[in-house]
Amino acid sequence: MRSTAFRMALLAGATLAVTACGGGNKSDQVAYVERPVETIYNEALRSLDRSNWDMAAAQFTEVQRQHPYSPWAQRAMLMSSYAHYRSRSYDKAISAAQDYISLHPGGDGAPYAYYLVGICQFDQIIDVGRDQARSDLALLALNEVIARYPESDYARDAELKTDMVKDQLAGKEMEIGRYYLNRGEHLAAINRFRKVVTDYQQTTHAPEALHRLVEAYLSIGLIGQAQQTAAVLGYNYPGSDWYADSYAIMQGQGVELPKPPDAKAGFNLFERIGNMF
Repeated sequence: MRSTAFRMALLAGATLAVTACGGGNKSDQVAYVERPVETIYNEALRSLDRSNWDMAAAQFTEVQRQHPYSPWAQRAMLMSSYAHYRSRSYDKAISAAQDYISLHPGGDGAPYAYYLVGICQFDQIIDVGRDQARSDLALLALNEVIARYPESDYARDAELKTDMVKDQLAGKEMEIGRYYLNRGEHLAAINRFRKVVTDYQQTTHAPEALHRLVEAYLSIGLIGQAQQTAAVLGYNYPGSDWYADSYAIMQGQGVELPKPPDAKAGFNLFERIGNMF
């Protein structure tokens, strides 16, 4: 039977720990005074209750230092990771979670440890105007949660977060693609917009990516590709402003819009884009 303390760790994970609020006193170390493991652990729990995240992390680490072979040490490792996460000390949180995974891959807390790694990476994602390496790391970590524990609450939340990460990555591709398009570097722009359509077609950026492809194809005289792309845009997003814009551009250039593709064709309509140009 699991102890009350360990159930608290799992409860922290079940609530998905989405809000990472800092606070409380800062402390990286606890003076070494040999004490019973229950005493140190309970002090750490009290620090958590008071939102003294750094103190709690240090106290859970002290459990591991003074009693490394006790069952409490395993639980403390996971709780230390959680406390670091709440303190926004993401590197320390990831390190503690990975230590748990390495030492206790079959432990009851392993799903939560993987999840902590994922949300630590997720919470560090920055705006699309900057490098998206963190987004790639978050996507990898969250996908690992989904693959390993598909029926868990952690996987369900990870799936929601992967959608957000993909939207972020698609947004970055769109930003770069627009830059190339404005500079008249149409081939480079096409590669970026095609990546959005093929790799991130479920994101909010897909209709604009299709429209930008229409623009780019028309600019370099690839009328057939522009017509096919506009057809896919019209079929999937018939009421969107992006389809209206594509229609207006093509009409303005005297280009006829083709008949929308048949949904019964038996293949992904977006695959048409992947096979173009």
